[in-house]
Parts: sequence; C-alpha cells; structure tokens
Amino acid sequence: MVDKPKVVMFPGVQKTSFVQSTLRKGMERTGLLRIAGMLASRKWTFALMAVGFLLGRAVILESLTPFAVAYFTVIFFLRRDLLLPVAAAIVAGSWLAISPEPMWIAMELAVVYLLLRGLEAYERAELSYAPLLVFLATMLVRLFGVVTTDTLNWYELMMVGVEASLAFVLTLVFVQAIPVLTLTKKSSALKNEEIICLMIMLASIMTGAVGWTIYGLSVEHIMSRFMLLLFALVGGAPLGASVGVVAGLILSLADTNAIVQMSLLAFAGLLAGLLREGGKMAVAFGMLLGSSILSIYVGNQADVLASTWESVIAATMLMLTPKSIIRIISKYVPGTQEHVKSQHEYARRVRDVTAQRVNQFSEVFRQLSRSFGQIGQEATEKERREEAAGHFMNAAAERTCNACHKRELCWEGRFYDTYKMMTSMMTAVEEGRRLGPKEVPREWSVHCVKPHQVLSVMQQQHELYQHDRHWRKQLNDSRQLVAEQLSGVSQVMEDLAREIQREGQQLHLQEEQIREALEGLGLSIQGIEIINLEEGNVEIEVYHTFGRGYDECRKIIAPLLSDILGEPIAVMSETYPEKKGSAALVVFGTAKAYEIETGVAGLAKGGDLLSGDSFSTVELGNGKFAVAISDGMGNGERAKQESSTALTILQQLLQSGMDEKLAIKSVNSVLLLRSSDEIFATVDVALIDMYSAKTTFMKIGSTPSFIKRGNEVIPITANNLPVGILQDIDIDLIRVQLQPGDTLIMMTDGIYDAPGHAVNKEMWMKRVIQEIRSDDPQEIADGLLETVVRYHKGDIVDDMTVVVARVDKHQPEWATFRWPGVTKVERPRTVS
Repeated sequence: MVDKPKVVMFPGVQKTSFVQSTLRKGMERTGLLRIAGMLASRKWTFALMAVGFLLGRAVILESLTPFAVAYFTVIFFLRRDLLLPVAAAIVAGSWLAISPEPMWIAMELAVVYLLLRGLEAYERAELSYAPLLVFLATMLVRLFGVVTTDTLNWYELMMVGVEASLAFVLTLVFVQAIPVLTLTKKSSALKNEEIICLMIMLASIMTGAVGWTIYGLSVEHIMSRFMLLLFALVGGAPLGASVGVVAGLILSLADTNAIVQMSLLAFAGLLAGLLREGGKMAVAFGMLLGSSILSIYVGNQADVLASTWESVIAATMLMLTPKSIIRIISKYVPGTQEHVKSQHEYARRVRDVTAQRVNQFSEVFRQLSRSFGQIGQEATEKERREEAAGHFMNAAAERTCNACHKRELCWEGRFYDTYKMMTSMMTAVEEGRRLGPKEVPREWSVHCVKPHQVLSVMQQQHELYQHDRHWRKQLNDSRQLVAEQLSGVSQVMEDLAREIQREGQQLHLQEEQIREALEGLGLSIQGIEIINLEEGNVEIEVYHTFGRGYDECRKIIAPLLSDILGEPIAVMSETYPEKKGSAALVVFGTAKAYEIETGVAGLAKGGDLLSGDSFSTVELGNGKFAVAISDGMGNGERAKQESSTALTILQQLLQSGMDEKLAIKSVNSVLLLRSSDEIFATVDVALIDMYSAKTTFMKIGSTPSFIKRGNEVIPITANNLPVGILQDIDIDLIRVQLQPGDTLIMMTDGIYDAPGHAVNKEMWMKRVIQEIRSDDPQEIADGLLETVVRYHKGDIVDDMTVVVARVDKHQPEWATFRWPGVTKVERPRTVS
C-alpha cells in the first residue's frame, strides 16, 4: 500500500491543476516503480530458487552431489538476501532426488555457513576463499558419513575426494556463470572461459531434471537440445558443438544409459551451427538431422521416435523464443553481429558524452574569456581626463589647501575660479612644463597664495599617476592576453567536440564493405577502422601482417580505396610492431593534390655562427603546409631567441587549430609581456593548402615576399609593425591562389635591403629573381644568397636568410585500378 503524500501549500501560492497533475503523476510513477522493483525482485527470487531446487536434485556417478554446496556458497556472496529461500529450495530438491540425501546436503550447507560466519567475524570472508571452504565442508561431512556408516574403505575415501574436488571446481564455475545467468555481469562481452562456465552450469541445472519424463519423452533431453539450438543460432558451429560436448558429457555422468548423448549433441550442434545463416528454421533442421542420424545408428525404433519428438519439441521452443532474448544473448557472445553493434553503440555513447563534456568546457572557457575581456576594457579618454582631474585636485586640496587660511574663500566663495585655475595648472603639468617662480602666470599668483606648492604637489602626483597607469595598462594587457587565449582554447575545444561527433558515425557497414573488397583480392586483413570518411579528409586505419618488402599497402590497397571512394588515397603512415608476427598499423588518407619542395640558405652577420633569423617549414597536420621566417631585433643570441620564440609559439598555436589572427595576436602579447625591454621580431608566414594550393600570407613587419611564375615575379607586401612593439597590431591576411609550378621566395631584411637606399629594392629583387634560371628551390636559395654576398663584395653586413618553396601537382606513384564486383562505398552524412 503506497501512502498518499501530504501536499504542503505555501502562503500566497494557489493549488492549480498543474500542481495537482504533477503530484498525481509523481505518485503514480513512484508506485509503478516500486511495484516493478518488487516484481523484478520476485522474478529473480523464483528463478534462483528453481535453479537451487534442480541443483539440489542433481546427482552424478549415481551418488555424488557436488552442485548444491557450491551453488549455495556462491549465492552467499552474490545474493545474500536470497540465501534462506535458496537453501530451502536446495534441501527440497535433494529430498526429491533419485537417491535422496537431504540430511547430508543440509549438513554441508550448515558447515559452509558456519565457516563463512567465522571468517566474517575476522573480516576475512572473501569470494576468493569460497572454493576452499566448499572443499573443506564437503570433505568433512562426507568423511563423517563414511565413518558413521561403517563403510570406510579405499573406494569410499576416493569418492569423497572426487566429490570434494568437483565441488571445488564447480564453485569456480558458478562464480563466473551466475552473474552471466542473472544478467548482472558488468562487461558486455564474455571471455571463452566464461562461456564454457555458463554451459557447464546450464548442463548442471539440466542434470537436476534427470528421470523426469512427459509422455515417455525425457525432459533433460528436450532442455539440452533447446540450449544447443539457442547457442548454435547465436554463435554458429563452434559454439553449437561446444555446447553439445559439454551438455552431453555432464548428462552422461548423471545417467550412464545416456552416454550416447555426448556424441549425438555434439554432432547435432555442429550441423545446427553450420546452418545458422538460414535462421531458426535452418538451425532446427540441422539439429533434427544430426540427432536423427545418430539415433538411427545407435538405437532401436522406439529410441529413434522418442529422439525425433524430443528434437521437434526443442525446435518448437526455439521458434517460440522471442527475438529480444536471442539478441540479448548475442550481445554477450564475441564475434556476433549483435555484439559488434553493441560495441559500436557503446563507443558512440562514449563519444557523445565526451563531445558534450568538451562542449561544456568550451562554453566555460568562452565565458571566462568574456569576463576577462570586460575586466580588461580600458576607460574612454573623457573618463580618464575626469578621473585625472579629480585625482589631482583632491591631492592638492588635501596637502596644501587644508592648512591654508583662505581655504573656505577659495573652495566655497570662489569655487568656479579655483576650479578653473587648478585645471590650468593640471594642463601645464600634463604637458611637462617646469615653471619657475617668475614664470608662474599672474592669475595663479593673484588667486592662490601657494601656487608653487600646489604645482609641486601636482607634479609629484602626476608622476605617481603615470607610473600607476603604466602598471595598470600592463595588467590590462595581461588580462586581454588571457581573454584571447581562453577564447582560442574555447574555439579549439569546440572544433574538437565537432570532430568527436563526426567520428561517432556508424561506419561498421563501410568497414565490412572495404574488408570484403580487400579479402576478394586475397589479402588477409586483421582489422579495419574508419576514422573519417568526409570527402577530402579521409582517414582509415588498417591492421595487417604483411612483410616490409612487398609494399601491398601502396601498390594494391591504396589504389583500390581510391577507386571505391572516388578520390585519391595514399599511405599516410606505417607502424610496424617490434614483436614479429604482430599486426602492423597503416593509416590511409586523402592524398594531397599538391606537394611542397623547400630550400633554405642563410648567413650570420660578419660570418658568425649564430644568426638572429629563424625559419620553419612544417606540415601542420590539417592539410596545410607552413613556411615561416622571423627576424629578431639586432643580431646574435638575443635576436635568435626572440625570432625562434615567435616562430615556435606560432607553429604550436596553428597546429592546435587556433585561428591565424588570434595566433599572431597571442605571439605579439607574449613578446610584449615576457620582458620590459624593447624587443620585437618580424613574422612572415605563408599557409599553403595542400588540397587547393590556396595560400594565406601573414606579414607582420616583414619584407615583401615574391612569387615566381614562369618569367613573371609577383610581390606580396603588407605595411605593419613587427610583433612585440604595440599591443594592438594590424594583421593583414593576404590570400593568393598559387598554381602548379609557382615558386614562393621569402626573405629577411638582410637580403631585401642589400642594394641600399639609393636603389628601388623591389625592382632590383624582381630582376635578380628573374635572372635565376633554375627551378630547384635549394638552388634558387643558394643563388639568391650568393648574389647578395657578391653585391657587397664578400661582406656580410646583416643576418641573411632566404626560404624558397615550390608548389607542384602531386603525382601518385600508383594509379587507381578497377576490380570487378567491388561497389562504391556509400559515405554517411556529415555532422554539421
């Protein structure tokens, strides 16, 4: 009976129909959940009691009963709340056994219970001790029975040892099998040992039905064949044959007349499993055929007829079994389609949860960025002027006017004139004018009796105010940097969440299609995992055991994938295992449409070893290739440190997926804040898209770059200051579409300023580049550097670095080929 909850009404709140309906739904939901919980609990109570009854009745080798005490002990640890009803069911089952021994079984249960209670008193009652306790209890009780019945001999002692050993082993079996049987196992996949333990337990339960017949048909035969059909339908021939062997062996131990059941069930399970692709009807036909063949061979007409009817009843039970039960069993058996789907479903849920968490963190960082941005906002010029005026006047009034005898006259009687005079003095201080005694304006001296003291106080306060403003600006700059960094992190995490959701698509059908296509070529593939099938961004991982010398991946797999995916696919990376015989991992991805060849040349000022210039040519991993060059202020180690720091930070930010403008601003802020000295560095970056050859130039204080296209030389220029000078820098992104054969030339000012101020540098550099006839990037870089050094007659007047990158169409080494019977892979819809 569910108690009706009392409704508490707050003052001023009327009881509406919505409140009533909500309370009523809550009462109904609470009552239904409680009733459902009670029914579920009773269902498992009756099920475990029924299992206990059958195991209490089970007897093998005509006198051994090792099942009962093992089952009771495992229940003690796993379902302590059902211990008493299970114990009663075991004793009741033993009372109705073929050779009843309820007293001895009850004694075994009592001894085990007392031993467990004793261990609990010392806090040592653990499941790992269960097999040993069962062994001791069985041994003690059976030895006591042998001694008291005057049947002590070597045969009886051997049987006592056998029964105790079997009980020991069965305890280990039940520990693995009972959680599976009650669907309380945490893992969604079963090991082979767990499947075998479950088979042994089910066969042991069927042993309790030995001797029961319905119209001359054996109940244990019907149950064993039904179990065989069920597992053959789920796991195929290997599992069906295994169930037949295990069930037949245990049943033959319980009934020596049924020794033929082991071979009969094993053969029937094998045939049933071989026909599992045909569904329930085909599996039932295979089992019926296998059991009938052996029955005809070893039995008489009556045995054949009984066996046939037993098989028919088992097949009928299989037909009536709901598909939901078969799907639940399939999820636990490795290798089945349902198990694969459940694993994909679990992985998808994990990805969704991860993406949701990453999105939440992204939003947190975005809110933090907004908070820091609001804190770091500077006041307007008008507000700053008003703040300064108020600050100066208050300081002057406090330190000079408070002790003056004309205070009330100035600040009360002539407030407007006083305010005007103080404002004029404040303006003089802000302009930096140092007024001597004779230079003080006459109106100041007429109005104020202490103009020099007031002016001196204002000058002191102005210096303090300027110092305070400087550090406040530094603090605001730091806050702004934090805000921008948090915003960048938020964007990167948002992109990561989108990537995770996109990878969470159901791609196992495409994986199977690719596997079948590769196996059709005679290649043995151990595993395929599709990371991404988005057009232009394909990523597929293949596990294989090919040797290193034959290169099947580049010559066969990549061309085949190119055909069935409709775009060029190439090998991105290969990872071979250290252990021989293990699978190697090969990553296939969309082949780049363009390839970049680079060349670099440089010299330090005066022929020194350390140049203040830094450069980088690196593939960022997102289909873009970065060519970057930086010139630090001055020469030597300090300049090298600043330029390399700028490039290293920029490269890492770009590789993380941060926006280009935000990355440059972050580098600028870092250089501003890392030192109070005046340090700066130029940054010249070209981001080349290797799929489309679209290039984005980011030039911060750098010299012009040049694109050599045949005989034409195209300059790329931008006018802005280097990073590390101003907090707010202008970032101009210049986007240019490169063409195959274009050569990009980037340089520092040591190269560009070589002709001096009297010569048009851009025209001179274009002419020098046009005169270089080579297409090799390294030869172009060396030739340009040599020209500049010769122009100065061998003197190296500044650090000089030139980076050359040539863009060409990528020509795959192995072309696509068409294999008959292989269909195109259907791409899933992309996650927006």
